[in-house]
Amino acid sequence: MDFVLTDDHAAMQQALRGVLASRSPLAVDPDGGHVVDRTLWAELGAMGVFDASGLGLTEAVIVFEELGRAAVPGPVVPTLLASGVIDGAAQGTTVVGCTTASTPALVEHLTDLDVLLVDRGSRVESVTDLPAGSVAAEPLDPLTPVWRVERLPDAPSVEMPASWRSTGGLLGAAFQIGLGQTALDLVVGHALHRRQFGRAIGSFQAVKHLLADAAMSVEVARAAVHAAAVTVDEGGPSTRLVAGARVVASAAADRACRAGIQVHGGLGFTWDLDAHRLLKRSWVLDAAFGGVDAALLEVAGTL
Repeated sequence: MDFVLTDDHAAMQQALRGVLASRSPLAVDPDGGHVVDRTLWAELGAMGVFDASGLGLTEAVIVFEELGRAAVPGPVVPTLLASGVIDGAAQGTTVVGCTTASTPALVEHLTDLDVLLVDRGSRVESVTDLPAGSVAAEPLDPLTPVWRVERLPDAPSVEMPASWRSTGGLLGAAFQIGLGQTALDLVVGHALHRRQFGRAIGSFQAVKHLLADAAMSVEVARAAVHAAAVTVDEGGPSTRLVAGARVVASAAADRACRAGIQVHGGLGFTWDLDAHRLLKRSWVLDAAFGGVDAALLEVAGTL
């Protein structure tokens, strides 16, 4: 199994990185709960970012790692999963969210959505007449606003691929790798320039070990996610690989983001630094598509 990016993969990665480099999604100030940049969404759609029919899972995890590096806000994973099922999703002109049926239901990005997929276990419904709700005053991630909806309306069912939940979990894992990489880039830059006792703090052994462990975790997680994606595309047995990749990516993102906060010291906990925002976004992804705990149990069940 070859994890070296092809020329096409590298070109796709660089093109997407160039588009996202001109924006600073983490600096977005949610206005009425709105965080989705519709112009960016359409631009990403034109690049094929949301078109599942045009991307194999191997290409998709490369794309979602780049989205994670930029911490792009909004329901990027559900929108890709809905391509081919919901009109406009593949083009980025329709923003699609997803929630699990419950009473009450928690819906992310409600005011930015055009369509809400409701996972009822045995079926998935497509809600276009979006319900009202009360916004959570303190969401975990400030760029993932959450609404409490007392009752979700009944809606027509849509035919989702059998593997849509596991695919969503793996794409979320790829996004977490991007978050972890950005946290590492931030903290390494800080460690090289911040000086104490006449030396860059990155020269201190304790800091070196902390960042080396975090970097190793991110690289291992990247390999795990790529291996799972390639195996799925090649039709091999992938249940344990996909679930395991999700567990490893969650742990890697957590370690890298926490290291970023720690090495920045007191600054790491302030709103002026993005490290804590990256960590909170990773925690939000941990709960999506069944959750990381369920993935861990799935791995255990295959042993």
